[in-house]
Amino acid sequence: MGKRLAILFIPLLLSFSVAAPPAAAQYTPWHYWTLLDPAIMDEIIGESSGETAWNHVVELGGYNKFRYPEEYATTFYEAQYVYDKLKLYGIPGAEIVRFPGGQVWDGIKGELWEVSPMRQKLASYQDLRAMLASGSRSADVTAPLVWVGMGTPEELDRAGVAGKIVVTEGSMGGVHQAACMERGALGVVNITNSRPFFDPLQIPWTRVGGRGVDAEARFGFFIPPREAEVLKRRLLAGEEIVVHAQVESTFQSYDLQDPVAYIPGTDPDADEIIFSAHLFEGYVKQGANDNHSGSGAILEVARTLHTLIEEGRIPRPRRTIRFLWGPEFSGTGPWVRENRELMEKTLANINMDMVGEWLTLNKAYMRLMRTTYGNAHYINDVMENYYRFVGESNNERIQLRGGFYKVPRRIVAPSGADEPFYYSIETHYGASDHMVFNDWGVQVPGIMMIAWPDQWYHTSGDRPDKADPTQLKRVVIIGAAAAYTVASADDDLAIRLAGEIASNATRRLGHQFIIAQEKLNEATAANLEDQYRHGLAHIQGTLMAEKRTLESVLELVTAEARVGAYVEAMKGTVDAIAAAHLAALEIHLEEATARLGVRPVRLQPTELERRASGIVPRQTALVKRDGYQGWRQHLMEVPAEVQRRYPYQGINTSEVQLLVDGRRSALDIKTMVDAQSRTMADLQSVLNYLEVLKAAGLVEF
Repeated sequence: MGKRLAILFIPLLLSFSVAAPPAAAQYTPWHYWTLLDPAIMDEIIGESSGETAWNHVVELGGYNKFRYPEEYATTFYEAQYVYDKLKLYGIPGAEIVRFPGGQVWDGIKGELWEVSPMRQKLASYQDLRAMLASGSRSADVTAPLVWVGMGTPEELDRAGVAGKIVVTEGSMGGVHQAACMERGALGVVNITNSRPFFDPLQIPWTRVGGRGVDAEARFGFFIPPREAEVLKRRLLAGEEIVVHAQVESTFQSYDLQDPVAYIPGTDPDADEIIFSAHLFEGYVKQGANDNHSGSGAILEVARTLHTLIEEGRIPRPRRTIRFLWGPEFSGTGPWVRENRELMEKTLANINMDMVGEWLTLNKAYMRLMRTTYGNAHYINDVMENYYRFVGESNNERIQLRGGFYKVPRRIVAPSGADEPFYYSIETHYGASDHMVFNDWGVQVPGIMMIAWPDQWYHTSGDRPDKADPTQLKRVVIIGAAAAYTVASADDDLAIRLAGEIASNATRRLGHQFIIAQEKLNEATAANLEDQYRHGLAHIQGTLMAEKRTLESVLELVTAEARVGAYVEAMKGTVDAIAAAHLAALEIHLEEATARLGVRPVRLQPTELERRASGIVPRQTALVKRDGYQGWRQHLMEVPAEVQRRYPYQGINTSEVQLLVDGRRSALDIKTMVDAQSRTMADLQSVLNYLEVLKAAGLVEF
């Protein structure tokens, strides 16, 4: 998974239900259901192999392999492996699609030896690839070590680091910049990591210098905290230690390589569903769980469904199921951009990232990261159905402990962990390839399956021993069942799905109701009206998203009148639930005003709100014309004076974009953004951003 930057979405929205087995969910212990017929589920459960998926993880990334120049010049090991398996399984359309790449740093040698007062090896690229920081440049130097603590400017100046190699517990990149690039140090030795007490052996993947080929850099080594503690004590005691550092590195040209395949449906003109998993976390940096686990899992999904369909054990679905592997973002983006027509007929994306973790070993939950309200879609509820089925039916309950079948639907791999399926249905989070599909220029609703936390994330400890065949089997079952549900859905299943969405919406709206009440509970006399407004937004914005989710089911149907009538009835039910919550919230408001001793709040629309309610923006063809991220160029061309006239800092611009649908007013858009956020957006900023989008030719009013 990519670096977890603060993305343009505040993760505090819709379904907060953490329905893990230990939770106090009031499930009827003998009733478990799936959207698919039980006979089809039996076939998927029986055919899927967590062992095979785990074997893929081992063969793809059992250890961090050294890449020879020939691999950069031809086909990467991982891409060739997936392609070979696809051909072996006989899955149609198997090929490796290539796109222009660039140049990437490649380590060849990295040795750090103490030469005085004793001779001993301190770090070696041969031992662990993560010991040599990416970006390190060729060097052959002998120099003293100097302790600089956290590597602050004051510590560096006090130590006099010029011509020396600094040892630090601070940030590798930051200390390298300050010590080497600004003060003449020869290199950096880092002796810390983010989880030293959990695992004192793991080394975080890191880099020094810039990302470009021409970026100047010295070198950086990592030493595991367990071994480095002795070195630190020696330096703090004043011992003079001299080391010899040898680094050899180069830059390799490469192309982006995306293995692809598909399982054809019976109707070649029908819509599709697509799986994605990033096969490369980097070309030097490689990870078993991040993300050979996701890559191995969707490969096993492909084999499972293909086998069942070809052997006639389940019917061939009407819609095609497609599979995409590649470098994270950099490989997924070009493929999606090149296949814009295909994206127009793609209903949803299932992205698997870091799904192989042994949950109890990692103290983790298998999480479903939903779409935002801007891409409200039934794929969320389809996925939740199978998460719930696997999680609740693999839970030994007190009511069942006296029976023969203590676990209603036991799903365990032969050599995997025998433990509950700890799961959580959560709000949107990005930072992986589903964001390519959710992009404004693509607008394919994409969800992510991910286990978190991962105690070995982005470190040398990310190896297959942290993965579990049982969890992989369960993930494969969930993914295969969800994709097959969408691919085979007919009018009857669409009605069933709409009913399930309405049921889940009841719970989600109930959660928003308690958030709204808590807003009032936390209110002061000074901010009571604002707290009430935000509480209303949580209910009203979520209501709009739930109704849009119900409407999305109609893309699956042929009998639009029949299913449409059912969907409208379910929307009416959801409306009634929200109305009851709003009425109850008004009662709670009266209690809050009495507690605070203030006059009753009587909301009246402001002039700005009245104006915003009359503005209904809709997208133009430019938004999707150039595919993934293509809209950015038009936004960049907006004149600076227009940008200055319409400032919009501090709002979730990506979500505002997705909420522009030609039906919602600007005020509706703000309400739906507020429903997903810790704080309320500034309405004028929302309007300003819409004006900038209009100036870019991306929306019109």
